[in-house]
Amino acid sequence: MTEEARTSGRRSGPAVSVVGPGDGETIVLGTTRMRVLEDGRHTGHRLWIAESGLAPRTQGPPRHRHAQHDEGFHVLSGTARFHRRGRGTRRHRGDARDVPPGAPHTFADLTDEPAVMLSTFTPDLYVHYFRDLQEAFADGRTPTRQARTEVMSRYATEPATELT
Repeated sequence: MTEEARTSGRRSGPAVSVVGPGDGETIVLGTTRMRVLEDGRHTGHRLWIAESGLAPRTQGPPRHRHAQHDEGFHVLSGTARFHRRGRGTRRHRGDARDVPPGAPHTFADLTDEPAVMLSTFTPDLYVHYFRDLQEAFADGRTPTRQARTEVMSRYATEPATELT
């Protein structure tokens, strides 16, 4: 009897999700490439996780705030610049940043080297924003601010212009 056959009858909880180095859905947003590691299907829609690669000199999204989810960033390589509370801060490999609901924020890679971040979103609502936004980037187009705002509005997110 195989190990799998011996243990299959003992499973009582949800299955463990494993994503290998070359696996996962890929979402391309201009100079940003996201690899979805967990889209919420294995977490009861409580969490989604993505590895986000920013090309050098990537400006990132317009300043915005989320009404219904937390967003977390862990810099795996390179340097990312985060803008929150009216000031920008550089974050390097190993640094982490959490953004609670309602907090205006944005990020960018303003260096000449790529940056890679592990991003978390709780709950998983926002994964669909990136999937929808990918369509706006189709054929090399760059979406207008109005197009981005329209997509954001579907997922409890809005542009933020204040410096708080």
